[in-house]
Amino acid sequence: MNIKLKSYFAALGILAASYSAQAQSPAKFIDPANMDLTVKPGDDFYKYASGTWIKNNPVPAKETRWGSFNALRDFNINAVKGLVEDAAADKSAPAGSVKRRVGDFYAAAMDSITIEKLGYTPIKADLAKIKLIKDIPGILDHAAYLRTTGLASPMFSFSVGQDRKNVNKYLTQLGQGGTTLPDRDYYLKDDSRSVKIRAAYDTYITTLFTLTGSSAAEAKKKASAIMAIEKQLAEAQMARVEMRDPHKTYNKFTVAEFSKTTPGLNWTTMLPKFKVNGQDTILVSSPKFFTSLDGMLKTVSIADWKTYLEWNVLKSAAPNLSSPFVNASFAFTQAQTGQKVQTPRWQRMSQLTDGTIGELLGQLYVAKYFKPDAKVRMTELISNLRKAFEIRIKGLDWMSDATKEKALAKLHAFVPKIGYPEKWKTYDGLQIGRTTYLQNLRNSGTWAYQEMVSQLGKPVDRTRFGMTPPTVNAYYSPTMNEIVFPAGILQFPFFDPNADDAVNYGGIGAVIGHEMSHGFDDSGSQYDKDGNLRNWWTPEDKVKFEAKTKALGEQFDAYTVLDTIHVIGKLTMGENIGDLGGLNAAYTAFKLTKQGQSEEKIDGFTPDQRFFLAWAQVWRGNVLDETAAQLIKTDPHSPGPYRTIGAPVNMDAWYKAFDVQPGDKLYKKPEDRIRMW
Repeated sequence: MNIKLKSYFAALGILAASYSAQAQSPAKFIDPANMDLTVKPGDDFYKYASGTWIKNNPVPAKETRWGSFNALRDFNINAVKGLVEDAAADKSAPAGSVKRRVGDFYAAAMDSITIEKLGYTPIKADLAKIKLIKDIPGILDHAAYLRTTGLASPMFSFSVGQDRKNVNKYLTQLGQGGTTLPDRDYYLKDDSRSVKIRAAYDTYITTLFTLTGSSAAEAKKKASAIMAIEKQLAEAQMARVEMRDPHKTYNKFTVAEFSKTTPGLNWTTMLPKFKVNGQDTILVSSPKFFTSLDGMLKTVSIADWKTYLEWNVLKSAAPNLSSPFVNASFAFTQAQTGQKVQTPRWQRMSQLTDGTIGELLGQLYVAKYFKPDAKVRMTELISNLRKAFEIRIKGLDWMSDATKEKALAKLHAFVPKIGYPEKWKTYDGLQIGRTTYLQNLRNSGTWAYQEMVSQLGKPVDRTRFGMTPPTVNAYYSPTMNEIVFPAGILQFPFFDPNADDAVNYGGIGAVIGHEMSHGFDDSGSQYDKDGNLRNWWTPEDKVKFEAKTKALGEQFDAYTVLDTIHVIGKLTMGENIGDLGGLNAAYTAFKLTKQGQSEEKIDGFTPDQRFFLAWAQVWRGNVLDETAAQLIKTDPHSPGPYRTIGAPVNMDAWYKAFDVQPGDKLYKKPEDRIRMW
């Protein structure tokens, strides 16, 4: 995750939170004490750049991985903790004020005495309602009710977002869904990891049903029914790699036309249940999924569908109920990720506050921690990266002038956003009580859903941020053609106003370039300067570009993550192109600076060496084996060790900086180096 923009966006790295730039500045921006200088950079640049740090920073018990992003998040979450605790303690904050609302939300979330007393009482009425359902129309009505109240999202995804071929208009959008495990493969494959996770899932289901009054035999029977339904839904889903194709997932229908393909799901009558009226068109990412679901409405018993709806309520509520439910939820997480101990409650609730009312908390965060000079410096860096990208596009030897003209027009149309939104969400109408934790979550879910569907018929709001201000991350939105950098990422190791240019360009410069490159990756390159899904390439240039993406995919396919598990080059393609294009653009921009044109060493390293070492230290980290195995199926980003080397091994400047020669393990012949953007 996580607050998400309703249109697709490509995000960099790990989603986490942040702190202020000044607070964490280290004595050395490139510290040899973190490196392993016994290793040749041409043999293992990852270990050379970060070997000692990796050795000295194992994964803490409450984490599943630990690296630069996590260290920032951990430092920052304490800053957020200070904000929410101060807000909760301030009894003088006026009713309805930002501080009072944040404080009340957090205080309710931390009221564990009340939460323990309630057990699962907050959802008893929801489970009782499901028991009263008599038929399939009742099942569908209730599925819509769960979605519109934010209680759960059974069967499929339902959202409002930009029409990718007419980005000035919002459309109702349907997508595949209905499953619980992280990827469809966990239902369909019989490797040892998948079997183990399915067994843990079965235990999780039976435990929660037992906690809500089912006998052991009943709970086991319910688990079997749920697994059978979810397996069928998984079989109908498109694979993640397939879902990366924006044309395959763009299927526009009239409501009447789509209803003919799914007679059991009459969308003319269904849409009003989802509080959508007056819409005659719908966008469907996977029509095949819905025809399969339509068939399941005939073949799956009403009793089993009721069990499935009960499960959706249970699994959504479990992390927010009393300890037995929270512990069962964590045991399931543990089986998937290997995490040793539960994240402390204060941390989970701080993050929940950010994820639920992030633009209220964000106002407190920005007021205390965001430095206006960081925005000024970022604006300058973005301008320099745009110039560098322009230089690189003009210099491409594989692209025709006709396509270059369109690429440059798209580059010039990029809209940068830095720090926080110009216009904050006010959350008008959202009721937050100091003693009603579950009701606060329910109110938030209902409010967020209503806010989403209320966009229909209105002009597209281009002021929105898809991430909260404290987030250590960045993203590119192809439909908005915007690059967005929340306040949280504007700190070391990405950015520090006191750092030399090599460090800032190898860090935040490469992040800026990465997000720009998403506009030109295998997916983003299919959108024009206005954000519409429309081809702007000559056929010949498209063929050349696809040959380069194929070569990059093969490079990453060869990287082994864990025993026989390899990086999936097609799944990670967009991020790998982002890294390759971004690091090249950042290097070109760096070479335009005074330091970039000098050979003056700092701490024994040349400017070029510092640039590449700054890049490498961003991606250092450790990860639990279970988490690594899960991420390789679900995360579109390559693992840190391969992000460290994936772009540099294709850059002549890296070879020169570290005197990498034939015979070194990472050496690629000049003619084999992939030169894209």
